[in-house]
Amino acid sequence: MKNYEVTIMSDKRVLSGKPSVDRPWMQYYPDMLMQMIKEPNCTINEYLRNCCPGMDVDAIHYYGENISWKTVFEQADKTARALKAIGFGEGDQIPVYLRLVPEFLYLLLGAEKIGASVLCRDNTVEENVEAARKAKAKVIIAHDFMSNKEMHEFLDNSEVEKIVLLSPVHSGSRDEMPAHVQACLNDCYPSKCAAGSAVVTWDEFISQGETYTGTVEAPADINRPLFRAYTSGSTGPSKQVIHSAETMLGIICQMNFYGGAEEFRPNWMVTCLPPALVAVVVSMVLLPLSSNKLLIMDPFCYPEDVDLELMRYKANNWPIIPMFIENVMRNGRIPDDYDMSHLLAAGPGCEACNNIQLENMEKFLHAHNCNIRVTTGYGSSEAGSTFSLPMAPKPIRDGNVGIPMPLSVVSVFKPGTQEELTYNQLGEICKTGPGNMLGYDNPEATAKALQKHEDGNIWLHTGDLGYMDEDGVMYVLNRGYAPRYGGGDLAVLPMENRVANARIEGIDDEFFVLIDDEDHPGYYVPYLYVVLEEGYSIDSIRDKVDACLDEYMRPADIIQLDKRPFFHFKTNRIGLIRELKEESAS
Repeated sequence: MKNYEVTIMSDKRVLSGKPSVDRPWMQYYPDMLMQMIKEPNCTINEYLRNCCPGMDVDAIHYYGENISWKTVFEQADKTARALKAIGFGEGDQIPVYLRLVPEFLYLLLGAEKIGASVLCRDNTVEENVEAARKAKAKVIIAHDFMSNKEMHEFLDNSEVEKIVLLSPVHSGSRDEMPAHVQACLNDCYPSKCAAGSAVVTWDEFISQGETYTGTVEAPADINRPLFRAYTSGSTGPSKQVIHSAETMLGIICQMNFYGGAEEFRPNWMVTCLPPALVAVVVSMVLLPLSSNKLLIMDPFCYPEDVDLELMRYKANNWPIIPMFIENVMRNGRIPDDYDMSHLLAAGPGCEACNNIQLENMEKFLHAHNCNIRVTTGYGSSEAGSTFSLPMAPKPIRDGNVGIPMPLSVVSVFKPGTQEELTYNQLGEICKTGPGNMLGYDNPEATAKALQKHEDGNIWLHTGDLGYMDEDGVMYVLNRGYAPRYGGGDLAVLPMENRVANARIEGIDDEFFVLIDDEDHPGYYVPYLYVVLEEGYSIDSIRDKVDACLDEYMRPADIIQLDKRPFFHFKTNRIGLIRELKEESAS
């Protein structure tokens, strides 16, 4: 493990002006913690076995059923044999279109054993078929609620010949599902499900492995591609991100202390979120499993019902992305006297929150006896999910996302260059160290994102804009450089915070969307979307909005919505941009 100590002289840190050299964030990591954090040099199977608290201990709870660690490893072995029997081998890509069910974990561990990689995509049918076609896969794995039409899309437009179909309750009990969960599951089923000679049930798939007599395990290689996932496409074109056991464990080993408790074994609930997201697999599945927490898989829950599941399981750790916590606060189903002190950690990730959103979360949690500090996280699929940790005692406001993780080196560079900037200068956030992806499936895109710098290290160029202060605290302000014609750089979060901090009467929620300036290529125009309280109109807030913004920040238009729209668990800015462009074209 590298030593990232900061030079101390006369009780004052001596800074060179380059964050990558000074690493001022290390002042917040106790020596005892650093002695515990070591980058693993093993497979994920080996890591989980090393972290396993006992074979008879429950690893997963899934709709009324507890799954022991012994069962996890046994099922992973059976799945590996089945994958070999059905035709997968070393270097192959295994397209998996599943929700977060126990069998997904078995497939991931089984793929590692045979030297293959799991490929996930959760977009349109056409895009999912494209992923299988690019993988040249002859077999895919999906749920038994795949429609007959979807099945033929794969059979007719790719090399797929067989489809392994898994029941969502193969490892759970439908009878143990509450009514709202059963309703969600029932809605997944079309009028005509996939059937025919191309279909193989999960039990038939596993049975094939039981009679397989060939070699199952490939030579261990922690740098081999293991997990491939497409970005959601919520902020731009979807790209396939490739990770290995080493890149995933490089993140997990730095976070194992998160959300722990000394008095009892905490649980960790994951609602709705699919394993097609890198953050889900790394930070929401493998992390709790490797840090002695009971993982509660709860994939068949409508996003609007997460409040019911929070109360049902009394979750100790729950990834409360902004979409989820907004639903909890607005549904009105959490009783005023409900005690939420069972939550050990509360940190919205997925997308940036403005100051009012954070303030509302804190007020809600504190009103329900949950007095923990609300924090924000930052990361990306390319970085292995998590980038930062909330270790610094500074207000979580104005884009503060915490400090770099202890084995990572983060700095800010002049956009489009390798010129490192100093503290409090706005630039592109870049990272080197454990967790960075192997690359995309596109070599040109990989070369742009992963660049070798003069220090000899490979740096991930995120495209995100922000800055770092002298204490190593990161502030993320915008995705990409967005100049406005006539002068001024448009950074969405600072603009939203200007409006939020003005506390304009009548505004319940607000966010900005940037679109291309059709009259001036290379420049952008801001639009402000607002959710207004009853009795207020756009005209009643317009002047106050303009007054709190610099001239270049002022929106070309203010558009009222009934509620904030979401796509793939993030604010649906890309959909709104499409609507704006269509209106402009018409």
